[in-house]
Formats: sequence, structure tokens, C-alpha cells
Amino acid sequence: RTRGSRCLQTNLKLIDPTQYRFEHLATQMKWRLQEGRGEAVYQIGVDDNGMLVGLSEDDLRSSLKTLGRMAEKVGADITILREREVDHDADIPRKIAEVLIRKVPDDQQFLDLRVAVLGNVDSGKSTLLGVLTQGELDNGRGRARLNLFRHLHEIQTGRTSSISFEILGFNSKGEVVNYSESRTAEEICESASKMITFIDLAGHHKYLKTTIFGLTSYCPDFAMLVVSANTGIAGTTREHLGLAMALKVPIFIVVSKVDLCKRDTVERTVRQLERILKQPGCNKVPLVVSTADDAVTAAQQFAQSSSITPIFTVSSVSGESLNLLKVFFNIIPPLSNSKEQEELMQQLTEFQVDEIYTVPDVGTVVGGTLYSGICREGEQLVVGPTDSGQFLKLTVCSIQRNRSACRVLRAGQAATLALDTFDRSLLRKGMVMVSPEMNPTICWLFEAEIVLLFHAKTFHKGFQVTVHVGNIRQTATVKAVHGKVSPPPYHNLSVWRNPAVTDRTFYEVLLHGIPKLRYFFNTKT
Repeated sequence: RTRGSRCLQTNLKLIDPTQYRFEHLATQMKWRLQEGRGEAVYQIGVDDNGMLVGLSEDDLRSSLKTLGRMAEKVGADITILREREVDHDADIPRKIAEVLIRKVPDDQQFLDLRVAVLGNVDSGKSTLLGVLTQGELDNGRGRARLNLFRHLHEIQTGRTSSISFEILGFNSKGEVVNYSESRTAEEICESASKMITFIDLAGHHKYLKTTIFGLTSYCPDFAMLVVSANTGIAGTTREHLGLAMALKVPIFIVVSKVDLCKRDTVERTVRQLERILKQPGCNKVPLVVSTADDAVTAAQQFAQSSSITPIFTVSSVSGESLNLLKVFFNIIPPLSNSKEQEELMQQLTEFQVDEIYTVPDVGTVVGGTLYSGICREGEQLVVGPTDSGQFLKLTVCSIQRNRSACRVLRAGQAATLALDTFDRSLLRKGMVMVSPEMNPTICWLFEAEIVLLFHAKTFHKGFQVTVHVGNIRQTATVKAVHGKVSPPPYHNLSVWRNPAVTDRTFYEVLLHGIPKLRYFFNTKT
């Protein structure tokens, strides 16, 4: 059975199967792993109709042994997520087991999930990521976050102003792979079967445009909202929560710094979060995680329903409940299954440019996300639009994912592409690299339906806004408001670019293989 994106297989028992039966079960497991993009969950002791029958201790161990043989045959490992007793009135205790099967993907195509990290300034976002990825607890003064900062002023102020990336890996046995045992990102990628890429975003309100760019451009699978236990919901917390919900990014919450305050204060902050999540505008179901069993349940239900919002209470200094957060990251499945991934890969190539570098002895390098198609070394693409509205030819010389060489890039994956001697001055953020067969065109005018989240004044014709569409951030002017549509407060707008702005004055419209675009109008700017 497939729930959400995770393949779930129920088996009553797997005791001493015949050779023919064993081959059939191994083939079934291989198909389940393929459907789940390298992951599947097996429930032992559960009937096909979902009834919790349970097995005796001996039968359960025999079934798990058979399951291990099946996994070994298909090149996978098993991890027992949890065991529990059922039918307590029986004379012989009966148990069920939930097992995670994970396969090492071929050709370094490990499962990669992107998590955007949101939260108010000084809520402990960068410190939490430093502890998770470095494997060492913080000293209470922010030592763990130093490796995440990219600029001197960030180190001096302790506040993130740019977008940075950190990785946390899990091997096929579900064990954490981070910088505590691996010196480089290449070693982490080689050892990991599943990779969590954290997108560390700014919390201060003056860097809100950077945060919005990170949410719209990098297409995170999930969002982690970090709330400080001692300050509660303050500053940009509500705004970041609203952004994630407006962009329909599944969100979970981490209450940090629980070591700084009493238990009553932590519980008050959690109750405050529960009240906000249950409000009509959110309609979420909060799920407080306090045990490993809760973490497994939260990961499964979070993937199945967009209304479930897990809440963790952790400390980066004492390490309280950090293991529960790691269990959650280890189990959480991708949003898309293999069928949806195959459909995207069959479309024409579209790579959106987010970052541009000049690397010695390599040349011009661009970083971004492949939205559709497949990109290979040596592939011929066109990039644009330029200031004159043209698309220029280029060749992809080499590809790297998480600083490791990669020959093939598939839809949904983020990477950096080396373009050799291509002139960097012709490139800018917001451009796209597409297949020449796509025949891309540009436009000056587009229509959009918007939700007015907050605005202190009247929203009217001639109003100037900043439009965030994917990796494009562009000033624009409202040319016409066509009126409200049901349900309010949706509006149908025609938006025109600002003729006074000479940089980034074009919007590309890709007529083939276009993914779902997300629009956000920053009406405060």
C-alpha cells in the first residue's frame, strides 16, 4: 500500500518460505523500494486488512530474519523502527514490528530532501543546525553556529543575513553520517543513502526578501520553524509561518533553548503554538513529540496529511530530544514517488540559476535546481533571457552535487554546473538554462491570482510590488485589478514590470514542461 510517498507493505508473517515464495517476496521488495525511491516500510504481524494480529516472540524473530535475507538479496539494509505488544489478554504475548528498508541508490543518486529553516532572529536556528551537522553540542555561547556563517559581520553579530546550506546524512542502516566522523562533504555523500539538505534562512525582518527568495527559489520539501522557548512567538515567527503556509510547504516546529527556562515556560510556549495552529487560518493538528515512538508516528502522519504539524522541544546545549529529531529526519519520506519523478524526468530540461561563481581553473559555475528533465555532462543548453531578450547557447562541462562529482542530474535535484569559458557578465540570478527544443519566449505582462496576507494601505492600480516567482525577484507595477473572485480575498491582477528598473526587466515564460509556479507579493516593500 502506498500512503503519501512512502511505500508501506503489511505481512502477517514470513516464516521459512519456500524458494519460490522467497524469490517472489524479494521481487516484491525490489518493486516497493523502487516505488518509494529507495525506501519502504514493512509491518510484520499485521494482516492485509490492517488488523493488528501480532506474532509470538519466536515467530517475530524468524520473520525478521527472513526479511533481512530478502533485503540482503536486493542490496538493502533493515532498521527496526519499533516493536509493540498487541492483544494483552492473550496467554502468550504477541508483538508487531515496523521495519524500515533502505537501499543504497545507484550512481550516487541518494535520496535528497531539502528542509528550509525558518524562525525569528536569535531563536537558535544556526546553532541547532551546527549541532546536528557537526555532531557536537553547543557551549551555550553559539560556538556550534560559527561554521555556518558566510560573512564576517554574521560572526560578529551572530545573525544570519544570507542563505547557507548544511547537510546531514543517514546510511542504509539509519545511522547518522555527519562531520563528526567524516571530514568532508564528499565522504558524507559516499557513505549516505539519504541526505537532508538544510537551507538556513535569515530571521531578521530586514532580510525578509532573502528569506522569501530561499523559500521560493530552492523549492524546499519541508520547512522547520524554530521557536525559542524563553521568548515564545515573537518577531517574524508568525510571518514565517504564514509564508510557509501560503507557499504550501509542509511545516513542523522545533522549540529550542529548553535548557534556559523552567518546564512551565516550555509548556506555555507549546500551548501558545497549539492555539495558533488550531486557528481557522491555519487549521493544523499539532502533535507534540516526546518519545521515539511519537517521532516515528509523527514522521509517517506528517507525510500522509498536510494538516499534521509535529512539535519538538530540544536543547542544543544539553542535547535534550535531539535524538528524536534525528529519528524524524531518518524516517520522513519524500513528497513525490518514483512515478511522479519519472514524469518530470521525461520532460524537457529546465535548470533555474540561483547562484553564480567564478572558480579558479574551472571557470564560470552556476548553482541551482533542475526543475524538469535530465542534465548530463557535455549537454548543449540555452540560457536567458538576456537584457535584449535573447537566449544564448552554452555547454555543461561538469556537474557536482554536494561538492561531489556527478555525471547525471535528475529533476528535483540541486547542483552546480561548470560552464568553462562562458562569460559570467552575461549571467544573472533568475535566468533559466533550458533545452533548445523548448523554444522559450519572454513577456512583459502576466496575470495572477493573489491572496492579500497583510497590507496597511489600499491595494490599487499603479501600486508597486516586489514579485517572487521561483528564483525571480522583480519589482513590478499593478496595471489593473479585475475584481474579487470567490472565495475572497482573492484578486485577479495584471502586473507590469517597472520601466524605471533596468536590471532583471524580463519575465521568462516557458511554454513546455513548466512546473507549478508559486507567487508571493511582498506588499511591505
